Amino acid sequence: MDVRWQPRPDRPTDPWSVPPPPGPSGASVPGWLEERLFDQRIVMIRGMVTSADATGIAAALLTLEAAGPAPVQLHVASPGGELGAAHAITDVIDSMAAPVHAVVTSEAGGAVLAVLAAAQQRSAYRHARFRLTEPRAAGVTGTADEVASAAGQHLRELEEMVLRLVEATGQTRSRIEDDLTTGRIMSATEARAYGLIDTVVGETT
Repeated sequence: MDVRWQPRPDRPTDPWSVPPPPGPSGASVPGWLEERLFDQRIVMIRGMVTSADATGIAAALLTLEAAGPAPVQLHVASPGGELGAAHAITDVIDSMAAPVHAVVTSEAGGAVLAVLAAAQQRSAYRHARFRLTEPRAAGVTGTADEVASAAGQHLRELEEMVLRLVEATGQTRSRIEDDLTTGRIMSATEARAYGLIDTVVGETT
């Protein structure tokens, strides 16, 4: 099968060159504040998302799902992360009966866009920014067959992300692929016009 779109090896690991904040999910919020937010059915995604972060985020979402059917707010401030971790979060969102409302508070890019697209409602603050960029494959070592297998899995995960963005935005597949390749950057207003979000919080008319 001829696949026109392929990840580019020359793209930087972090296209915004922003080092992740310290701790899991870039955790810098005091524990007591996270508990208060959790009580309000708010879960946060911060910094570059790893598999460990995805485990914690998924556990929080499932706990709130079990607590009741009210909407869960997912506050996003992440330039990207591991594609497998993002898919782990989207799988949980897809399985939830409680609706998930995503709010981009500062930035969203790379693999995290798959999480954003999985939410039933999507919004962003006025000065939030978005970047469509190809998530990098995690470093793999081993035999040639093991490396080839890992590369094939990464391409399949990229395919899933593209299809999810196509469905969420209404853009064509070729448009999504081109924008991921070039690393297109958008403002909140542009992201709304593109279909990445539904509303811009606090926008003046």
